[in-house]
Amino acid sequence: MKTFIYNFFITLMLLFSASVFSQPGNPPPPPNGGNAPGPGNTPVGGGAPIGSGIAVLLCLSAAYGGKKVYKLYKNKD
Repeated sequence: MKTFIYNFFITLMLLFSASVFSQPGNPPPPPNGGNAPGPGNTPVGGGAPIGSGIAVLLCLSAAYGGKKVYKLYKNKD
């Protein structure tokens, strides 16, 4: 019974992954981002600001480091 369930889920995963990856991708963006002034193409990411992403990354890394330090001191006792 265990092997049947294992094989059943493996088969389902293969079928669903094949249907997900066979979908067509998004069409490429128009040159120069559509209505942006100036010649050439827009940079990768479309000039999106990265300031808040860096803040989130720093907060998560500080929390992870704090957790590691807390576990280190907790295990010393």
